[in-house]
Amino acid sequence: MKKTLSIVALLFVTNLAVSQSKVAHVDSQKLLDTMPSRDLALKELKDIEDEFRDEIRGMYEEYQKSQAKLETERSSLSPTIIKSREANLMGLGQRIQEREQTIQNELQLRAQELNQPIFDRVRQAVEIVADRKKLNYVIDGSNMLYTNGGMDITAEVLVELLKLDAAAINKK
Repeated sequence: MKKTLSIVALLFVTNLAVSQSKVAHVDSQKLLDTMPSRDLALKELKDIEDEFRDEIRGMYEEYQKSQAKLETERSSLSPTIIKSREANLMGLGQRIQEREQTIQNELQLRAQELNQPIFDRVRQAVEIVADRKKLNYVIDGSNMLYTNGGMDITAEVLVELLKLDAAAINKK
């Protein structure tokens, strides 16, 4: 009897706590897709990637030319010169791989630098609306497996977010 009474009391307290907590959801992907600053950041990243891709392509072309030249001249070269050119090719191949890794690191760092202020504005807009509506929790609806209704504050957050984003763009 005591055990049953304890379970009922626990369920009552839990239900009371949940009913007092206000929960809403927001579609963060929709917010990000609507932001002008996100489009600018994506364009900047694409431009940087294109520039790096051209650099790597030039290095590969140099490698292939050197390799083709070695193959056409191989029969007329001494073994010492062949070894030297092969070593140069291996060194060039290694430099290409090192540069590709450096480029990946630089791209990740730049993406973080560009995205952090954007994510901060999303969080700030969510906080503004959550404070206004006195919400305890805001869940990212773009990652939820299932929802049946609930308070969707995406539109209200979007209004705040666009204000914050416009102010940030105008500061630049």
